[in-house]
Amino acid sequence: GTACNIIIGPAPGKEYRSVMQQGPAFEKISFGQGTGVLLLCDHAANHVPESVSANRLGLPPDDLDRHIAYDVGARSVTLLLAQQLGATAICSRFSRLVIDPNRGEDDPTLIMRLYDGSIIPGNRRLDPDQVAHRLDSFHRPYHAAISAEIDAALAAGPPPALVSVHSFTPSLRGRQKRPWHVGILWDHDPRLAMPLIRALEGIDGLVVGDNEPYSGRLHGDTMYRHGLQRGLPHVLIEFRNDLIADEQGQRLWADRILQPLKTALEHANG
Repeated sequence: GTACNIIIGPAPGKEYRSVMQQGPAFEKISFGQGTGVLLLCDHAANHVPESVSANRLGLPPDDLDRHIAYDVGARSVTLLLAQQLGATAICSRFSRLVIDPNRGEDDPTLIMRLYDGSIIPGNRRLDPDQVAHRLDSFHRPYHAAISAEIDAALAAGPPPALVSVHSFTPSLRGRQKRPWHVGILWDHDPRLAMPLIRALEGIDGLVVGDNEPYSGRLHGDTMYRHGLQRGLPHVLIEFRNDLIADEQGQRLWADRILQPLKTALEHANG
């Protein structure tokens, strides 16, 4: 990535004065240093770079606006939380349909050919060189940026906690509506997940999923690689995407999660 000072406005109507490092694979937005938390957004963008496909992988624009291409609303919520916490956020800048950074390199779903009823024409017949290009240009640089940020934090002070922000669709095609407003995903390390679940369950009317609608026990995913393997407190937060599809919802849910997250971070670091 290329380092530069820039003013960006990721959430509608709000400018963030921050230091930003940006490249084809990721953007790093720093609102402060040494706060003990690093925010991540694996599926922040629906961009299909020209170097991968000149025709958006053969998909109609409507499909790129769906959850199959990115996590709707997740980037804005990530940056709102980073701003409130005075922390750094690292977000992807490519669609999960190009290559999924929340999968290990040997995962069969690393590059999806069919997703929630949509065939991905540009992914159907990939040769090894095309896969290698996507790994070298997008997947590996994204994870290298996370590793470098963790290394810098460890060198400067206490180990950072990792908070990964995602969103999920209210229902997959042909399946019943999902009841959860927020899902908390985790694997073998409960230090951050359990206090966060407890804090959220104390909010009236909030339906919280414990490893719902997905399991956080995915070998090789981002939290496994950077959290579990490095012994860092970590959690993945899934918001139902109809709740954070617009600016009002993004601000509402960033605000709703903020205090429970602060409480959980204090507990995990205590």
